[in-house]
Amino acid sequence: MTRFLARNLARPDATPSLWRRLKQAALVLATSALVASCSGGLSNMTGTDGAGTEPAAPSVPGTTIGTGNVKVALLLPLSAGGQAGAAAVSLRNAAELAMSEFSQPDIQILVKDDRGTADGARAAAQSAISEGAELILGPLFADAVRAAGQVARGAGRPVIAFSTDAGAAAPGVYLLSFMPESEVERVVAYAARQGQRSFAALIPNTAYGRVAQAAFQTAVARNGGRIVAMETFDRANAAAQAAKIAAVAGGASPQVNAVFIPDSGDSLIAVAQALQGAGVDPQKVRMLGTGVWNEARVFSQAGLQGGWFAAPETAGFNAFAQRYRAKYGSDPTRIATLGYDAVSLAAALVRTQGQQRFSEPVLTNASGFAGADGVFRFNPNGTNERGLAVLEIRNGTAASVSPAPRQLGAGG
Repeated sequence: MTRFLARNLARPDATPSLWRRLKQAALVLATSALVASCSGGLSNMTGTDGAGTEPAAPSVPGTTIGTGNVKVALLLPLSAGGQAGAAAVSLRNAAELAMSEFSQPDIQILVKDDRGTADGARAAAQSAISEGAELILGPLFADAVRAAGQVARGAGRPVIAFSTDAGAAAPGVYLLSFMPESEVERVVAYAARQGQRSFAALIPNTAYGRVAQAAFQTAVARNGGRIVAMETFDRANAAAQAAKIAAVAGGASPQVNAVFIPDSGDSLIAVAQALQGAGVDPQKVRMLGTGVWNEARVFSQAGLQGGWFAAPETAGFNAFAQRYRAKYGSDPTRIATLGYDAVSLAAALVRTQGQQRFSEPVLTNASGFAGADGVFRFNPNGTNERGLAVLEIRNGTAASVSPAPRQLGAGG
């Protein structure tokens, strides 16, 4: 298990007292790896309002966790159906687990149902602030984050949200989630350092795919590479689009070193099989992906063997998941650690930072924090940076070929 603390890297502009006080308040956290049944699929959901949800049940009444003096709101789509509702329950449980493992936390969590909608999030944020919440954790979906953020900023309250959509971030509205932009940059930069400079891409026609595509184009240019071919696809034309990529990635002398596919689940598997069927040999052309590849059934696909993807280190979520299962009798969703980290960070800052606990200088400390999925920091614009590993698919498993950094470089 690891400690949750601010990481001062002896930078000239760092604040020594922040390091000392947060180190004194370090709490035990579990860190994360993927459980087969807890795939990264939900990562594709959190960029749009209510995406992936089923019709909502009646709104869930608010509850509280803890009895501390400082009130912190937790906004989740508790009444949503499907994956969204399951994720909300898992995030709520993870928050409770964090409270139970922090020694005498002086916070009280106000759990509010935002129904997975902008209107629901707006109402939940207003209710929480009227009850005295100093900080809002959540929501999960981008439109809900924007709505809650508007209310919170008007009241001078910061937000730490769980959406993957960078467009939902803003000064004072921070995203704790796994950002596709960071994952794309990490895997492309690693590939370039291994001498892979010519790329092709198959991009799913989804909101996540479009974000990943833009990040891919930026990352390739930044790392001195070139994109030889790029196609978008959906389920109906996946085979035809794969054949177009195979024209440059297949055969005895491929024109590219790597093919980028920012997709997950059944769609990724179908595309990988189509590429291999069209003559693309994964031993000659490297497959590249993002954290949504982090799923056991993906690891067994012949067309993805040797593929690289960026994700948090896989050592810690196993420990977190084991303790979660012991308490709740079920597996957590992959993003449950976000709820754990958000509550743990809030409790640590309350203990160490006095009246400045949730101020911008504290939350955007360039040294960052160490949480369940490794080191991270919030940028002033609301986005985040994470220490990510590069993993390689090898015969049913994913092995680290480039470990996640234990500290972040100079902020910029």
